[in-house]
Amino acid sequence: MGQTQSSTSVASPSSSASTRCPVDHSALAKQHPPDTPSAAASCPVDHASLAKRAQSSSSAASCPVDHASISKSSLATPAQCPIQPDPLDPRNHLPTLTQERAPSQTTDLPTDRTKSSIPRDAAGNWEYPSPQQFYNALVRKGWETPENEIETMVQIHNFLNEKAWEEVHKWEADVNKDEDLQLVRFKGRPGELSPKARFWLFVGWLLPERFNTEPPFDRHDWIVRRPSTGEEVRYVIDYYGAPPLPDGSPVFSLDVRPALDDFGSISMRVRAATREAWAKAAPDATSSHT
Repeated sequence: MGQTQSSTSVASPSSSASTRCPVDHSALAKQHPPDTPSAAASCPVDHASLAKRAQSSSSAASCPVDHASISKSSLATPAQCPIQPDPLDPRNHLPTLTQERAPSQTTDLPTDRTKSSIPRDAAGNWEYPSPQQFYNALVRKGWETPENEIETMVQIHNFLNEKAWEEVHKWEADVNKDEDLQLVRFKGRPGELSPKARFWLFVGWLLPERFNTEPPFDRHDWIVRRPSTGEEVRYVIDYYGAPPLPDGSPVFSLDVRPALDDFGSISMRVRAATREAWAKAAPDATSSHT
């Protein structure tokens, strides 16, 4: 919807078709024998108005739609869905988050925003949403959240993003550890499982006693720029929950890695997997010689 051009052409009927009554009077007469009232009186077509329309020089005049105006409008712009969503910021795929209270809100929430350590561009860093903006975003998505938990949720949200950025730096250190990286844009994709998440869910289904059987509760795609070269690399982040600590504190696990979009990212993944394999094999090799 919104991508197809609507057709404005109308087939012009012939002059005989435009003047002939569309009702079969012979069949109608059979239904109304001569001893009944006039059969023609039972015809549902207004013959007088039909004759007037037939005298018109333009056959399209009988159509109640203004073809000229519809042609101009449909040629000027393609058909579009009449319900348009709020415009999204291409950097984070989010609408402008208001600081106003939600209609059903019962308590005031802070509107102060915290600056992150994550550079957006050469001009400055990203700012995290305020608790009020965070709450408005949840309301917009239809997620019911207790208002007294919003500030804690914002703190967890900010903490996880900072940790994700640290993991990105660890990956990028293989390429250039002194690079001043920038997170130029990102997109939240909750509910969309990455191929790796699907694989581990399958493994968990096969071996539930050894592997996690819960899907990630969130996913982000981050586009990271290397300013020295202008190269942009997509990172995939899967957010997992873990059993809480004995004191009830929540525990989370992040799976951060470059997406397999190009040879450079594939090489990074292969080197990391090789290092992990050697690290696991090294203690075994040492113990075998003692």
